Amino acid sequence: MPAEIIDGRKISGEIREELKQRVAELKKKGITPGLAAILVGEDPASLSYLKGIGKGCDEVGVYTETISLPEDIKDEGLLENIERLNRDPRFHGIILQLPLPKHLDALKAESAISAQKDVDGTNPVNAGKLLMGESTFFPSTPYGVQELLVRSGHSPEKKHVVVCGRSNIVGKPLMGILVQKQKGANATVTVCHTGTQDLPSITRQADILVAAMGKAKAITADMVKEGAVVIDVGVNMIDNPEIPGKRKMVGDVDFDAVKEKAKAITPVPGGTGPVTSTMLMANTIRAAEAMAAG
Repeated sequence: MPAEIIDGRKISGEIREELKQRVAELKKKGITPGLAAILVGEDPASLSYLKGIGKGCDEVGVYTETISLPEDIKDEGLLENIERLNRDPRFHGIILQLPLPKHLDALKAESAISAQKDVDGTNPVNAGKLLMGESTFFPSTPYGVQELLVRSGHSPEKKHVVVCGRSNIVGKPLMGILVQKQKGANATVTVCHTGTQDLPSITRQADILVAAMGKAKAITADMVKEGAVVIDVGVNMIDNPEIPGKRKMVGDVDFDAVKEKAKAITPVPGGTGPVTSTMLMANTIRAAEAMAAG
């Protein structure tokens, strides 16, 4: 039997309806949640992503503004803009669109964002709190993965989760979230990466398999246990064999083959992507609520 399709757009819509109610309560107090996005240069993928964030923010009632900076800006100029936003009361959340041009120090910039406004969880202070199980902002993609699992009825609690990928924005924080002794977590987590030997022998042990490798169709059917839940975080553009000269978006999972073996699976597009942007809005609203509470 083909796998249940975990519909990220549907789950995102449900969360956004909840967020609208929270924004309405804030606006009764004269507070409009605000999100500032810093973009260095004009990377097309980043522009597209931020355009989507803007539309989502408009939908739920969050004020958003993109601060576009020149490609050749120096570290000092970037840090000055971050500090200005830290002081600006219109913004309760700040995100720094990555990757940055190679001449800029990303860690220094992420560290400069106020921990209270770091709604994508990239400040090392918040990253440390996440690992220790303290209250903090979760990075939006792993936060979205957790929400997808819980809201689709596939809670990671007491399950073996195998995460393929150890990036600072997905793999590592997802491990930190799911390993905590908390509701919606409490999983046994294995993190695999390019140094992992005999990867298929490990992925076949997973009750929940998360692909965050950045390589198209890297997870094949023979790597998946019968009845596993598969979450595909990958976003890759490949040539479309059905339309010569065109490209299409695929994930890190060989979707057509794996869906015949898995219990449930996320599609690409329409899986983790919509929920990722929604959780960024959720964090911004949470930051506004915290500031409102003093």
